[in-house]
Amino acid sequence: MSGKFKRFETAVIHDGYDDRKMLGSLTPPIFQTSTYTFDSAEQGERRFRGEEEGYMYSRLGNPTITILEEKMAALENGEKGLAFGSGMAAISAVLVALTKANDHILCSSGLYGCTFGLLSMMKEKYNISLDFSDMKTKEEVRASIKPETTVIYVETPINPTMQLVDLKMVAEVAKEKGIPVVVDNTFSSPYLQKPLDLGCDVVIHSATKYIGGHGDVIGGLAIGKRDFLGKVAMTTQKDMGGVMSPFDAWLLIRGLKTLPIRMDRHCDNAEKLLTFLNDHPKVNHIYYPHDVNNPDYHTGKKQMKKGGGMISFEIKGTKQDAQRFLNRLSFIKLAVSLGDAETLIEHPATMTHAVVPEESRRKMGITDQLIRLSVGLEAWEDIWKDLEQSLDQI
Repeated sequence: MSGKFKRFETAVIHDGYDDRKMLGSLTPPIFQTSTYTFDSAEQGERRFRGEEEGYMYSRLGNPTITILEEKMAALENGEKGLAFGSGMAAISAVLVALTKANDHILCSSGLYGCTFGLLSMMKEKYNISLDFSDMKTKEEVRASIKPETTVIYVETPINPTMQLVDLKMVAEVAKEKGIPVVVDNTFSSPYLQKPLDLGCDVVIHSATKYIGGHGDVIGGLAIGKRDFLGKVAMTTQKDMGGVMSPFDAWLLIRGLKTLPIRMDRHCDNAEKLLTFLNDHPKVNHIYYPHDVNNPDYHTGKKQMKKGGGMISFEIKGTKQDAQRFLNRLSFIKLAVSLGDAETLIEHPATMTHAVVPEESRRKMGITDQLIRLSVGLEAWEDIWKDLEQSLDQI
């Protein structure tokens, strides 16, 4: 779907609305209904046959949710968007739609813990094999593809190690083989990175994070070609049922209006903190896309507008030292999730990625000393003061 407005800051507020359906309301109405009435039995038949547009049942579509889906399609430069009850519902629906028993999935070298858990379950139940690749060169990607590979699944930046994958390069190799590329774009949001513009096929968001931005809603989104997502809507979404509620869609529409402003502040704060973390003697390694010391720096500069609001770093010491550091923070919230107004911090090895076996975790670069920081919207000086006082106590 091509949006009406070229500039992101305008599109994020105005795209997706049909004034004829808004009944004069500036804010989108919440269509809090489970079902819809038909003018006649024949109209009901036509709608269920797909011969007439219109709503039938809110698991199959809802006007408030449609606004969100069309807005996100416009922001990601996709043809169609689908909203789900969670980010994992979106990932599950898309990956199940793209695979069958005995297929192979090629993944980036790291994955969110629950995505890893989903793929492990698919391997156990349906003999779907899984390989990880750093995807640093075309040759490496080509060598990792098998005859039975049906999807390439990428996180970039990777959660929580912040490694980057050159999406344009991967998409070019995938096109040679006719394999779709699915990208989890949660860490960047469409404001910082647009995978579809780089040749990828499907973009997924945990809308719980930067899209919502306020820590008060769970949701997921998938954006891509109309034909493919139309099939997902009428199969894995409809029949597995991981749909979004109208009120949650309304909250996400509201959150989207301030996305550019929020992302600028997240990024600016993160860059300020990066300088001080680099100089602190208790910090070992820092992982941030636009850090000049990051080996993937040039990839980040090429495909990300800014470096994002996520920083990972390692504490010098033991797992217990990392936990002491977390326990001594003052106002920074010890919590999983990310992208909220509040600064959040967590320990991936024992929290978001605890489901990943230790050997696999270490291969992904997730050590017991690794900390993941979601930089909030507070004054960066206050965030650093809290980090510094706790680091100084290790």
